[in-house]
Amino acid sequence: MTGVIITGALSGLFFGLAAFPAGAAGDLPGPDLVLTNSASRDHIDLTGAWTYSIDPYRDGLKSFHGNGPGLGHRRYETTDVEAVTRENPTARYEYDMRREKIVTLPGSWINHAPELRHYDGLMWYAREFDAAPEGDERAFLRFGAANYTAHVWFNGEFVGRHDGGFTPFAFEVTDLLEDGENLLVVGVDAQRTDQTVPPPVTDWETYGGLTRPIRLVYTSETFIDEARTWLGRDGRIMAELALDGPGAAGQAVSVTIESLGLTLDGRTDRNGMWQGSIAAPDTLSLWSPDNPTLYDVTFAAGDDTLPERIGFRTIEVRGTDILLNGEPIYLRGISMHEEELGSDPGRIMTEPAIRALLSEIKDGLNGNFVRLAHYPHSELTTRLADEMGLLVWSEIPVYWLIDWNNDDTLAEARMMLAENMMRDMNRASIIIWSVANETPVGDARNSFLRKLIADVRQRDDTRLVSAALLTESTTDNGTMRSWIDDPLADDLDILAVNTYNGWYGGPDLDGVDDIVWEARHEKPMIFSEFGAGALAGFADEEARRKFSESFQADYYRATLAMSENIPFLKGMSPWILKDFRSPRRQHPVYQQGWNRKGLISETGQRKQAFHVLSDFYREMQTAGTTQD
Repeated sequence: MTGVIITGALSGLFFGLAAFPAGAAGDLPGPDLVLTNSASRDHIDLTGAWTYSIDPYRDGLKSFHGNGPGLGHRRYETTDVEAVTRENPTARYEYDMRREKIVTLPGSWINHAPELRHYDGLMWYAREFDAAPEGDERAFLRFGAANYTAHVWFNGEFVGRHDGGFTPFAFEVTDLLEDGENLLVVGVDAQRTDQTVPPPVTDWETYGGLTRPIRLVYTSETFIDEARTWLGRDGRIMAELALDGPGAAGQAVSVTIESLGLTLDGRTDRNGMWQGSIAAPDTLSLWSPDNPTLYDVTFAAGDDTLPERIGFRTIEVRGTDILLNGEPIYLRGISMHEEELGSDPGRIMTEPAIRALLSEIKDGLNGNFVRLAHYPHSELTTRLADEMGLLVWSEIPVYWLIDWNNDDTLAEARMMLAENMMRDMNRASIIIWSVANETPVGDARNSFLRKLIADVRQRDDTRLVSAALLTESTTDNGTMRSWIDDPLADDLDILAVNTYNGWYGGPDLDGVDDIVWEARHEKPMIFSEFGAGALAGFADEEARRKFSESFQADYYRATLAMSENIPFLKGMSPWILKDFRSPRRQHPVYQQGWNRKGLISETGQRKQAFHVLSDFYREMQTAGTTQD
């Protein structure tokens, strides 16, 4: 079965646009390298033992006079400090990366030592490894994430810098790779400023360090850098490829889904890009939460092949309905931070750790939706959401007070958005790209966010766009009325609001279910957040005191009752699945550095409100008013 070959017009989709130089392709930014599904390629896994060295004054980057670091301070050099000082006893070195303390990466330095609990500066990591490059192979260092700014040296040479703590990046090191021993050194700086995304003040733990997998990835001389396939709303399976290398132009390419008996063939254009489509066969099984079918897809170009596991589905909005595969769906969800269960988490997100959290949502809460807050989560998380059948809201940390007037801040946000989207283009689970959370309305903010929204629409017209907005309210004759009064509402597909009436303000719990929500836009709305703090085990049934499990449970009952009176409410992701670390939360009894709004404790103990929400979702699921 062979599809129609289409080349040329790109119809405004993501297709390889980031492969153009910066400023080209309609001013749509993107990384130089994507390395789609890099874990499937031949690679050296660089997770494991590394040495580390604290550098609070950033001495390894520049001297106290502002010049380059002196000889004895260059942690990134290949010098064997012990050997040099034995040979020359008068040599002075104030570092020795080979003899430093050893830790296992990926993971945050918050777990390296107790004194690093609130460290917010520069940390140096070093790892030696052996390699045996062959022939015309190319080699790339690929980092899943480094929080926040990474300075990378390979075999003593500077190869690049990356800003942004939650998205992948890669550097080519083909010409620097040695046959035998190699040295990788990374300086990771967690400090944020008023111009970064996010700024310093947030409500979660910084978790500085190399927090996701590191690999040395091998490719052929010309390789598939970007590859995507999806189901269009017109019923056709679309596919796109972007090649990198000297043989990218005019290259024969193909996309094969063997189990469907489907192959698309074509040839790249002069930019190394190709797009094709074919009518979806009747045997195609659509991906959904209750049927998370994934297909083995093989992308091929020349002597390079790239495997993927991809689900096919459509998502759209019609009036106030959200349609999955053409049918209305209610998003029964919860929000989640990237933090594993345990009393001393270090953002060490292994597959078992992620599966444990997602299972609590899917099986424990009877959910079909997760908001991955407040930044891009691990690629492993989104892949497991594909496999397990959970719809995903994916967002970038444009959070609270961003420097809306700063061009560099906007550029950083746009690049972060591009890196997030391009990494996860093949994830059927992702249905919403979100561009902001709880940002104050203003002309500069509106312009900033509209640029991000335009980027989303230019890169991907197959998913929905949203942002967690603020609301307005008034009280007339004892009745509280709430509505969305945000000029961005006209730009978004789904209107999302964070509402905490009964916890941060508004009426007492007895009046929450009487709140009236007004529909001022013919669009679906979801509660992107609501919640109340509770210390697991603190009951206080009689007083219903805040931070008691009983108060949290009553809060959920009241808010869920309110939700049933909102006909245009089409989903929710309450705040939050698990208690998470937050340095700003310091009540000596109830918080002690934890945000306690979780439905389970940091160690996994389910609170009363967990069962309230689980029962609510079970009844909704059983009623079968919308598809799952």
